[in-house]
Amino acid sequence: MGWFSQNKGRQAEQNAKHWLNQHGIQILAENHRCKGGEIDLIGLDTDNTLIFIEVKARQNRNYGHATEFVDTRKQQRIRRCAEAFLLQHSDYQNHAMRFDVLAFHDNASDAPEWLQNAF
Repeated sequence: MGWFSQNKGRQAEQNAKHWLNQHGIQILAENHRCKGGEIDLIGLDTDNTLIFIEVKARQNRNYGHATEFVDTRKQQRIRRCAEAFLLQHSDYQNHAMRFDVLAFHDNASDAPEWLQNAF
């Protein structure tokens, strides 16, 4: 069993967390759940931008690019959870915000593709 076993999602999120920390992102929350959805990671950039991050991993690209799996429905769920997070953490309500996708392809040790302002 390789990296893309049954725990690939959790492993990708841990790799993403480590990678983002190396790039100056402070992780505020992991797997933030709300009614109808979840946000993989929530972070704060060095410029105090609040980032809602969807992590995707794919073993290969035969069935499409990892970012293609963040469809309109998934985006709506993430936005709803972001709103719920802001209601619970009012101290972040005045921060600039963005929605990013961090996509791992083929090999977990490779650097991910980081799509800032993905939607």
